[in-house]
Amino acid sequence: MSAARDVAYAVIRAVGEDDAYANLLLPRELERARLSTADAALATELTYGTLRRVGTYDAIIEMAASRPVSGIDAPVLDALRLGTHQLLATRVPAHAAVHETVDLVGRVAGRRATGFANAVLRRVSERDEEEWLTRIEDAARSDDERLAVRFAHPVWIIRAFRRALSVEGRGDELLDLLAADNAAPTVTLTALPGVGSIPEDAERTPFSPIGFRLAGGDPDRIVRGSGGAVRVQDEGSQLAALALSRAVPIRAGERWLDLCAAPGGKTAVLAAEGATGGAIVEANEVSPARARLVRQSVAAVPLDVPVSEEDGRTRAGRGVYDRILVDAPCTGLGALRRRPEARWRKAPADVPELTQLQTELLIAAVDALAPGGVVAYVTCSPHLAETAGVVAEVERRFGDALTQLDAREVLRQVAGGDIDLAEPSDGSGRAQLWPHRHGTDAMSIWLLRKN
Repeated sequence: MSAARDVAYAVIRAVGEDDAYANLLLPRELERARLSTADAALATELTYGTLRRVGTYDAIIEMAASRPVSGIDAPVLDALRLGTHQLLATRVPAHAAVHETVDLVGRVAGRRATGFANAVLRRVSERDEEEWLTRIEDAARSDDERLAVRFAHPVWIIRAFRRALSVEGRGDELLDLLAADNAAPTVTLTALPGVGSIPEDAERTPFSPIGFRLAGGDPDRIVRGSGGAVRVQDEGSQLAALALSRAVPIRAGERWLDLCAAPGGKTAVLAAEGATGGAIVEANEVSPARARLVRQSVAAVPLDVPVSEEDGRTRAGRGVYDRILVDAPCTGLGALRRRPEARWRKAPADVPELTQLQTELLIAAVDALAPGGVVAYVTCSPHLAETAGVVAEVERRFGDALTQLDAREVLRQVAGGDIDLAEPSDGSGRAQLWPHRHGTDAMSIWLLRKN
């Protein structure tokens, strides 16, 4: 317990103090600590569980401490969040959670802080989770604030989700979506087409023909043993890449470009698909460090995939490519299951700058398409400003030069069966995936053809 807790606390502190990414840092910390499989699983649950519910736990801590969390030293506050998660959301005995958290506070903040931490945690332990949720909901000032404290989502994200679901006529699914965001996602793997193979005893994913899940065992063992032919990848990410590669039949000699390629999972799928069909595949990533990840990702594919390190807005050229993937930088609101700290880092003020960048990248991609070429515009966010708003602006600029393809129909063909893709009220061809409905990240997929 102590080792798992120490790893969780180290990651939580790094996320708060250094803006670290938990999904990148935690595996390194687990390897460094050499935890058993059971302790590593506990450390993972403590880390992600605490980070997901920071907003809820802060409201509870404020009540228990009778002071705003802004007045609590950051190292102590992170320890209290971790202790509150253990008390309310795990099977750790209350006395052990309190004792070990107080011990942790003494080590990171000195003995003077232990009395305060002990008092707060003992007050938290006096009520169960539902009792605390009722108390903090009663103190909320609006219905959206009540949802925010119960489901640990900032109010602005709740409103963005509601609007996106309402466009599909599915506004009544909001609570299901918020609950799904707080559930740990299952590990999904992909076997690169023509390169990797799906184990016979694996569970096939419901929609992606190249995806699977393991009934048990360590996925890292299979990933390492495959030499890169098999890797962990969300099913929604797989479908986004396949939507472009299978939108229309591949002609030998086509040129493809992944314009914003890091970390390279979709690039690898495109490279494998392109190699099978005789296409030429290129990638671009403006960050040199992240470009190295792309090169590593495509190393197992028997195709030379050059990776440039340029600004995507000026990289592509004109009339050159037959297919382009624009997996644009976005708020990441669709991946809150996997990146739990993202919900607390993003703000409404981030959206305009991102939509400007997204628009410029998509314009550059359309300019770079050859006649008849297709661009897939993909965001891991359902926010309407980042999706429908960006596409509407690009269509306004290009007018009759662009035609939307029906991305929903393409995904139905890729899935080889039924997939519940709601038709948005704006009449667009967008395909929107959801955690609660599809078990994937909330991936938004558009397909635009240059006439």
